[in-house]
Amino acid sequence: MVRSLRYQQGTEVVEFAIVSGLLFLILFGIIEFSVALFDKATLTNASREGARTGILFRTGDRFIGSMGTEDAIVQQAVQDYAQAYLLSLGGPATLDVQIQRVDLSGDGNFNAGDELIVTVNYPYDWLILPGFIGTLGGTLNLSSTSVMRAE
Repeated sequence: MVRSLRYQQGTEVVEFAIVSGLLFLILFGIIEFSVALFDKATLTNASREGARTGILFRTGDRFIGSMGTEDAIVQQAVQDYAQAYLLSLGGPATLDVQIQRVDLSGDGNFNAGDELIVTVNYPYDWLILPGFIGTLGGTLNLSSTSVMRAE
C-alpha cells in the first residue's frame, strides 16, 4: 500500500496541467463573448440615440436632399454614445454610421411621420481568443439598425 502511494505523488499536478488549458480557454471565451455582447448592446443604444436625435422637431424647411447638418448632428450623437460606453480597449472606436430618410408623404421634405433609419457598423477585434485559436482570427462585424418616425 505504501509503495502504490509513492507512485501517485504528483498526479494532481499532472492532472491540473492537462485540464487547466481547457479551463482557461473556457473562462477567457466567456469573458470574450460577454464583451462582444456588451458592445452589441451598446451599438443598439448608440443607433437609437442617433435616431432619437434625428427625429426631433426642428423649425424651417427640412429638404431630404440637403440634410448634411442634421446628419452630422446624428453622427455626433452616435459617436458620443459609443465613445462613452463601448469596451473597444483599443482607443477610439471606428464606427460606420449610415443615415437614411424615407419620405412617406412624397413631398421631398422630412416631415412628421417620415422615417429615419440609422445603421451603425462596428468591427469588433477579439481581445484574447485569436492568440489561442487561429480560426477565430480577424474581426467580428457588429451592426445595429434603428428606425424611428419623425415628430
